[in-house]
Amino acid sequence: MMTTRYRGKGLRLLRLAPVMIGAIAMIAAGLFATAAEAQEPVPRRNVLQRLFGVFTPQRRVYHQDQYDFRRQPRPQRIQKRRPQPSETRQSRPSRSKARPVAAPPPPPVVVEKSPNAKKVLVVGDFVAGSLGDGLKAAFETTPGIVIETRANGSSGVVRNDYFDWPKAMSDYIAEIKPAVIVVSLGANDRQLMRIGETREKFRTNAWMEEYRKRVAALATLARKDELPVLWVGMPPFQSTSMTADMVTFNGIYREEVEKVGGQFIDIWDGFVDEDGKFVLTGSDINGQQVRLRGSDGINLTKAGKRKLAFYVERDIRRLLGEAAAATDVPGAEGLKDLVVSKPLANEDIIKTQPISLIDPELDGATALLGGDTPLKSTGKSPRDRLVEKGEVVAAPPGRIDDFRLAKQGPPGSSTR
Repeated sequence: MMTTRYRGKGLRLLRLAPVMIGAIAMIAAGLFATAAEAQEPVPRRNVLQRLFGVFTPQRRVYHQDQYDFRRQPRPQRIQKRRPQPSETRQSRPSRSKARPVAAPPPPPVVVEKSPNAKKVLVVGDFVAGSLGDGLKAAFETTPGIVIETRANGSSGVVRNDYFDWPKAMSDYIAEIKPAVIVVSLGANDRQLMRIGETREKFRTNAWMEEYRKRVAALATLARKDELPVLWVGMPPFQSTSMTADMVTFNGIYREEVEKVGGQFIDIWDGFVDEDGKFVLTGSDINGQQVRLRGSDGINLTKAGKRKLAFYVERDIRRLLGEAAAATDVPGAEGLKDLVVSKPLANEDIIKTQPISLIDPELDGATALLGGDTPLKSTGKSPRDRLVEKGEVVAAPPGRIDDFRLAKQGPPGSSTR
């Protein structure tokens, strides 16, 4: 019985021997790997790896005969050479294509003024200075007119102790001997006024009465030699209170200047919108939307100055007559040589001579370009025939308003 039991145990041990041998081999392999890893230096971990447990394994490089567990070398960065301060931009290679250089603007046309040119004297404050600049641009191609500006930007009617306009006006008239006087004052007059020994506040009854007297005296002085006087009203400003005061001032200027035979020129509508409110941007003399006033809402831009002068230019040309005719307007020479035969008596008027756009009396003149006297005829013009008899004159053949159907010609012929 004992022999049989021991024999069974021996058989079980023999069966377990392969399993035990395999286990011993695996333990030995693990111990060998642990010893090999212990020989390699443990890389140091950075702060992020210590805090969050992030560990980046080393990259291994395979060699032909062995495994190399050394860290792969990083590629070296090639630093670009910085240009030295002594080098100029022209010596550096340019990557972009050369930009074409814009042609310079043509030089402005300079017209020599005539020795007998008539002079226009412009006096007043900073608005008068802007008006003078605009008038110089308006008459730069007119040899028969010279603009003389005598403006003091901070002056006015109130502060005679700062700038005495009655005395200065007389001196300027004697010096320049103008043919027309243009006045623009009032933008700086919203302040205390000294009347005798007292100082009156702005807009009191005494202040307004004295202000009216001073404006009347200045207008009378300008008209002393029966010279034409054009008093230009104040424009609106960005300040609503200042704008309201300018409305009051313009009413005084109009009344007092017209009393002495001068002319008041209202420019208000040119610097407001359809609702009568102040605008920074508006239409220029060509109808284009441009900036008319500066960012302060007081001063005028170049386009604003030209528009300001536009309201005065027509009256100056009307007053000075032939001296205001420009001689270098493109196309004017061709129009002057155009001659149209005069119609005979009882002959319908079909063609007339053109009226020059630079005619100084464009608003009411009757003289036509190229003739001394207007064309007269007892015949009927197309307008008269249309109004009186209801007849529509047929357009000449080939004109753009000739809508008659072309007659059908023989086969093969062309039609109009």
